[in-house]
Amino acid sequence: MGHTERNEKDCPKPMVRKFIRLLGASLFATAAWMPTVLAGECPREGTLGTSRVLAIDPKTYPRVGLKSFPQTLPLADHEVVLTFDDGPWPGNTPAVLKALADECTKAVFFAVGKHATYHPEILRQVAAAGHTVGTHTWSHMNLNSKKLNEQQVKDELEKGFSAVKQALGATPAPFFRFPQLQHNPAGMAYLGTRNVAMFSCDLDSFDFRADNADKIVNTVMTKVDKIGKGIILMHDFQKLTAEALPTLLRRLKAGGYKVVLMKAKTPFETLPEYDALLAKSLKMPAVSSSRPIGSVVQTVVE
Repeated sequence: MGHTERNEKDCPKPMVRKFIRLLGASLFATAAWMPTVLAGECPREGTLGTSRVLAIDPKTYPRVGLKSFPQTLPLADHEVVLTFDDGPWPGNTPAVLKALADECTKAVFFAVGKHATYHPEILRQVAAAGHTVGTHTWSHMNLNSKKLNEQQVKDELEKGFSAVKQALGATPAPFFRFPQLQHNPAGMAYLGTRNVAMFSCDLDSFDFRADNADKIVNTVMTKVDKIGKGIILMHDFQKLTAEALPTLLRRLKAGGYKVVLMKAKTPFETLPEYDALLAKSLKMPAVSSSRPIGSVVQTVVE
């Protein structure tokens, strides 16, 4: 077939051509982050899936996770809750999302506020895929540090809430996890006044210590087989966790485990003064997506 000649009036005007290019680039970028299965869809038989949704009221379950507290979630035998800390982060979080989507299952992501401002598009994909988004402070600071006063602890908490809200375009769930599971007493008391549930875990993957993906899988399975159920702590910031997750999910399925998704029973509102403070502070040059990993917060050995 020969090509057809086009004259100038047949071609889109320059502004129209620019709009088409920008629209195409936007659609391509969105598609690149989309998981293979969206929320509520599970077209493949034999996947792990999500067995049920557990609506959590912070007044009923203010502090959960037997690693740190006397109470945990009301899970049946062989029920687990998948949780991920320290994201969102390029490469690793999308890989975690894909592994979860491939098994049609859901998790809770405790996002670091700064990371949410660096990569809001990734955090929006977490929410769009039907996962629950909680918070993990503004900068992953150890809130038990003697260098912090009560006001600074409050600032770390509230800036984290507002940063995740700005990234999502919606408020996060009233679910919070302390970095390094360092439960600052003043911070705990303050979160109680904000009706925010505090989450530790029932078993820790220690994925940040692992030197290969198999070690993460074996650590989790050994612990979950021993206690029979629980909240599993992992990190979507860690590359090896993303590599381990497909195998881990298959092992959980083979072991007869069922995944429970936590959702908030009550709404949460950020404080307007922190929303305004964050909006003002973020009027600065955009952070490069190639930001070196050594310049951001990393998980500290507990």
